[in-house]
Amino acid sequence: MIKMIATDIDGTILIPDKQFTTEIKNCINHLKKEGIKVVLVTGRMNSAAQLIANELNLNTPVVSYQGGLVKHNGETLYERYLSTAQAEKIIEWGRKENIHLNLYNDDILYSDTLCEEVTRYAKRQNIDFVIKPFDEIKKDKVNKLLAIDYNHPEKIDFFEKELPKIFPDLYIVKSTPNFLEFSNPEGSKYCAVKYLQQYYGLKDDEILTIGDQNNDIELLKAGGIKVAMGNATPELKAAADYVTDSVENNGFAKAIEKFIF
Repeated sequence: MIKMIATDIDGTILIPDKQFTTEIKNCINHLKKEGIKVVLVTGRMNSAAQLIANELNLNTPVVSYQGGLVKHNGETLYERYLSTAQAEKIIEWGRKENIHLNLYNDDILYSDTLCEEVTRYAKRQNIDFVIKPFDEIKKDKVNKLLAIDYNHPEKIDFFEKELPKIFPDLYIVKSTPNFLEFSNPEGSKYCAVKYLQQYYGLKDDEILTIGDQNNDIELLKAGGIKVAMGNATPELKAAADYVTDSVENNGFAKAIEKFIF
């Protein structure tokens, strides 16, 4: 019997740039009434993820920063940072490659320049940001860094393959065709869900995991039932036990109906 659903947000339960569908809201309400925990597992920063949890009336832990932070009712349950040295090495790389970086320190989004990348990103997620030279930021609680290139997704593909050779001590993953994320190796969706599995005393077969992008491969690995969205990447579909319908066609709700109701 499934007792916990660990779900990605964007492209899984939320159509990009849209509102939640009635079907998704009804499905999540049904799960809550049945006592099944619905846990959001996302690359978003905690403040942005918490907005989604509030909109869905969820009172479960929220996993943000690809798994680098787990909070519940304001309490930090699990957290993994990048070291100052690691953050500075990534910043140096970004400058060399002339690629924009978002820096997240203590759940504050920083950009060292005012540019399309950060304004477009913040507007889509309905969050604030601070413009400040990275050299002036303490970098003592760096949750992650995010490289953004809206115009050349092929560069993101290239860096995803090449950068683990340069940064073997980091977790590097593509979360959208335009986003490449850098975080602590213990700050993955897998690590966070496994922490919650132990926290709640659950068995593998009591957890269903579902997502749509390459950063959800680690999420799917943590579940007893692994579901990929119909709009998922080929890599994620290959890691799944089952492929449901697309996010536009309420694939999340259809997967829940198949495996739970």
